[in-house]
Amino acid sequence: DRADLNYTQSEAREVLREAARAAASTSRYRADLLAALMSDGTVESKSGKKTDDPRIQPTPICLLFGQGHQHFLPRLRDVPRWQPEEQEEPGRQGEEAIEHLVATLFHPWTRADAMLSSFRWDPDEIARYALMAGNPTDAKYKLGTQLGANRLAAVGISVLTAAPAYGGNRLAIIGGHYDSQGFSLAWPIWREPATLCSIRWMLAHPDLRTGGLRPLGVEQVMVSRRIQLDKYFSFTRAQPVSAMGS
Repeated sequence: DRADLNYTQSEAREVLREAARAAASTSRYRADLLAALMSDGTVESKSGKKTDDPRIQPTPICLLFGQGHQHFLPRLRDVPRWQPEEQEEPGRQGEEAIEHLVATLFHPWTRADAMLSSFRWDPDEIARYALMAGNPTDAKYKLGTQLGANRLAAVGISVLTAAPAYGGNRLAIIGGHYDSQGFSLAWPIWREPATLCSIRWMLAHPDLRTGGLRPLGVEQVMVSRRIQLDKYFSFTRAQPVSAMGS
């Protein structure tokens, strides 16, 4: 019933409590997902707009807030199910889902899918019009996205649990960090197969960015920074943490 992560504090608290109660008897995925998207412990602080029920701060990796009619929650709901529906062929939904995942995991990315499934997490989706070879309104120069990656990311975002931090005035997620340049996200590249529990633990480890995980089988740690171009947010191309080589 909502397009964006613009819940008020009381609304978020009720939604999170309901999900926590349901997790006790059913799958906890919904609770994990909501816990990665928001917390009732951090709210927006805008001067001159005090209210008894302020809006919550959304996860810092939510980049869609209605700019250009792009909304986060409908995409998070629809992309794993394949969007848009009018492009589906009868009987091919499951087959196409596998094709997109195989193309993402085992082949070079072509980014040939419509941007309707984009979350703007791929640095190649940043539209720097001044550097493009042709008119951005021309179909052959329109940016595309990798649907299989978006499908995996829409499910995997539930791993990035959020919680109030920095004195309660910012929403932090595991792997995330704020500094003078803004927000960045780090993640490990490990050598051996790892369980979901182990991956969560590595993301939350205090030495994630300092090289402390190398003895535990982590080959490298990558970092991407959130940036804003005009009214749109994006993430930069990931760079390795230099400390991992020391």
